Amino acid sequence: MAVERDMGAGGMPGILPLDENPEAIVEIEEMQIGPGILEMEDGSAIVGEFEEETVTIDLPFDGNLADTMDSGELGTIASDLIGSIDDDLSSRKDWEDTYKKGIEFLGMKNEKRSEPFEGSSGIVHPLLAESVTQFQSQAYRELLPAQGPVRVQVFGEETEALIKQAERVQEYMNYMITCKMEEYDPELDQMLFYLPIIGSTFKKIYFNPLKNRAVSDFVHAEDLIVPYGVSDLASSPRVTHRISMNSNEVRKLQLAGFYSDDIDLPSSGTDDSGEVQESINDIQGVHPTNNSEELTLYEVHLNLDLEGFEDIDEMGEPTGLQLPYIVTILEDTSEVLSIRRNYEEQDTMKKQKHFFVHYKFLPGLGFYGLGLTHMIGGLAQASTSILRQLIDAGTLANLPAGFKARGARIKNDDEPLQPGEFRDIDVVSGDLRGALMPLPFKEPSGTLYNLLGNLVDAGRRFASMADLKVGEMGGDTPVGTTMAIMERGTKVMSAIHKRLHYSQKLEFKLLAQVFSKSVEPYPYIISNEVGPEVKAQDFDGRVDVIPTSDPNIFSMSQRIALAQTQLQLVQSNPEIHGGPQGLYQAYRKMYEALGVSNIDALLPAPPQPQPVNAAKENQNSLLGVPLQAFPGQDHQAHIETHLAIMSTPAVEMNPNAIMALQGHVQEHIGLMSEEQAQQQIMQGIPPEVQQDQQQMQAMMQQIQPQIDKIAAQIIADTVEQLSQSMETPPETDPLVEIRNKELEIKAADLQRKDSEFVARQEFDREKEINDNMIDQQRVAVSQEALRDKTRIAEDRIQTQRDIASLNARQKAN
Repeated sequence: MAVERDMGAGGMPGILPLDENPEAIVEIEEMQIGPGILEMEDGSAIVGEFEEETVTIDLPFDGNLADTMDSGELGTIASDLIGSIDDDLSSRKDWEDTYKKGIEFLGMKNEKRSEPFEGSSGIVHPLLAESVTQFQSQAYRELLPAQGPVRVQVFGEETEALIKQAERVQEYMNYMITCKMEEYDPELDQMLFYLPIIGSTFKKIYFNPLKNRAVSDFVHAEDLIVPYGVSDLASSPRVTHRISMNSNEVRKLQLAGFYSDDIDLPSSGTDDSGEVQESINDIQGVHPTNNSEELTLYEVHLNLDLEGFEDIDEMGEPTGLQLPYIVTILEDTSEVLSIRRNYEEQDTMKKQKHFFVHYKFLPGLGFYGLGLTHMIGGLAQASTSILRQLIDAGTLANLPAGFKARGARIKNDDEPLQPGEFRDIDVVSGDLRGALMPLPFKEPSGTLYNLLGNLVDAGRRFASMADLKVGEMGGDTPVGTTMAIMERGTKVMSAIHKRLHYSQKLEFKLLAQVFSKSVEPYPYIISNEVGPEVKAQDFDGRVDVIPTSDPNIFSMSQRIALAQTQLQLVQSNPEIHGGPQGLYQAYRKMYEALGVSNIDALLPAPPQPQPVNAAKENQNSLLGVPLQAFPGQDHQAHIETHLAIMSTPAVEMNPNAIMALQGHVQEHIGLMSEEQAQQQIMQGIPPEVQQDQQQMQAMMQQIQPQIDKIAAQIIADTVEQLSQSMETPPETDPLVEIRNKELEIKAADLQRKDSEFVARQEFDREKEINDNMIDQQRVAVSQEALRDKTRIAEDRIQTQRDIASLNARQKAN
């Protein structure tokens, strides 16, 4: 017998349809052998021996395998998986406790405290809440701009057809995200609030059969469960998504054939949302009731080796390889709702398909990322403690308590004194100060106040919330200095933004894969191509989808500073930046950074160059105006006109005009050769092919090398002809002869002056040599005279010594 089931047009929440081909049928044979009991339609039964019977069940590739499996086997699978999920939850108990503390540190609920006294302050310092809201506001604006979060990028050669395809992909994805996927905006907003608290959030991208379109759901970190020791989603052996779904929605999927219809749903669900959700409910002031219609489902992505669905080798034998499946379990009754294959039918490698994207605040030390609770949670707790102490100290100082004498009686002593109120008191001793003694409560400590400021500043610096004093530096501060200050104060935020950019790129990649499986055409008119085949061709993977946000820019101040720097550079030297067009683009980027919407009305685009006649081009060459050739012009006439004016004396005496006209002639030659080569090739293409735009675009890529080859030959022939025509020298102009004679006279005069200069240099050189010789002789005479004077002085001294010696001998005798 054949069992036929309508599996619906799509997949379950969280599951992309694996194959929508109704012809993909798997035959499952069940053997009934030997004795047994045969039940009849009237309720009777026959006991005895029966022949073998083969039961064939037609099951699509993406069908629910649970409909064909034994209930005992399904119970074993459900029991094993629920036990594994409980172990996974137990392994992350400390992580959930940290998550709960982070929720409490937000200070959304004022705590009622009776210690150290009744009514003491239960306020929470807003350090963590301020950090979270600052990050959420900044990231939300960058990741979801008003014009749409998706842009496209084409690597390699860009053809006109590929560029148009990329534009259609970008327009469609932005249209779906901003107009059709109503949940995308609020869920991204909410996700960016939870992300900095605990450090991890998740997105789930799939086709929702109830909405009949692609969705990108925000998955809370506590609802995505992985085994202990896993480093990332791709390598995890088991990924469990805990889903809270209304019982009526589950029933819809049962009637659609996506979930097994023979499972009875409980009348009310049990609250199994976990301790984290309990803390969130407590802050919100809401709690689930006993008759809640919300059911808890476990959607488990894992590998299994199911009996009857084994992996088969070429010989038809089971290989024992576990294949990817998605098992959905109703947690309230521990029953399996569905088991579906999680790989493409045509994939011979049977690789597991992924639906989840992990957003991380900081990388962390394991699977989960680190958030502000981990990094500045201690500072937030210490700041809260000090703030409470300061408030309690101020309360006790303003409303002091103390002791009174046993016999003293105060009127209405159970009511606090109001400002300006005086009460009667009966004192036994007559001394009021002796009957009352206030406790020595101190004023709030200045040391604690300073310590609180230091803790808050440290937390803000880490969370990059410190105010940037850019405006206080004045307008003369260089842009580079401003950028350096901004970069120094926002390093942490810059790294976080790059991680978000990467995760969002993965999300858009999965979303594009979901769009590629849709058989619906574009929901709006695209030229004359509105069929579904056009959309299927556009999402063929040739266009890379990436976020609009810049991974290097995460704030408007950064964007404005970069645009201002670019504008200053273009203004300093507009010639090398494309002239008016480059200046226009720089101003446009500046207005875009400022967020100006109607830029075209404020900044009209510079006029584009238009084709002009050859006479106007000759005039422009003399005036120094740039020349430009355009396709479709009479290039041969332009070339002849330019060559004619180049031989006139007025142009020959203007080197700049000659250079401009020569380059312009070569530009005309290039365009003319390309047009002639294309015409030759087109003559051999049938007219019906030329009328088909898609075939022509594909053919032009193939014949372009032939066009270039023919054009090169035409250029060579044209240049050779022009060279031969210019070899005949023109008749000599009298003005040119006069000019040549003037040049000869000037050359002779220059030669004469050069000879005189050389002679003068030779005379100066000889004079210098003679002067040097005279100087040397003068020095030699001076040295000789000095030596004579020295010798005479020595002789005189020796004579005086001899006379003195003689006198001494005479006196001795």
